[in-house]
Amino acid sequence: MMFTNPFSFEGRIRRTEYGLSIIIFYAAAFIISLISPELMLVLQIPLYWFMLAQGAKRCHDRGNSGWFQIIPFYSLWMFFADSDNGINEYGPNPKGLGNQEEPSMDGQHQKPSSFQKQGVYKGINLNKSD
Repeated sequence: MMFTNPFSFEGRIRRTEYGLSIIIFYAAAFIISLISPELMLVLQIPLYWFMLAQGAKRCHDRGNSGWFQIIPFYSLWMFFADSDNGINEYGPNPKGLGNQEEPSMDGQHQKPSSFQKQGVYKGINLNKSD
């Protein structure tokens, strides 16, 4: 589900949500600046907080710290690069790919990560059978 916690710095988001966040950010900034430049000064903080939080979650989806978004042109990489497969230290894959043990090409099962072995991430049960 998209935009469940848009101001939170925890978790992972897909490229689609990140792209929509960029559009929302620039559209809101443009509309607010047309209405009232003074209002724009007040609303800059929540707008930038929103964009930094969404950027951090996209960095998490790539398996990196949220601080990576301050690297010049890294936002382009976040927009076009695919997410890490499966569960990483920031949570399960938002696409659901690789969150459970899947057979590999040779018919053998892939070794589950330490997060998958535990079956729980931050109090969320990842085992669908329970």
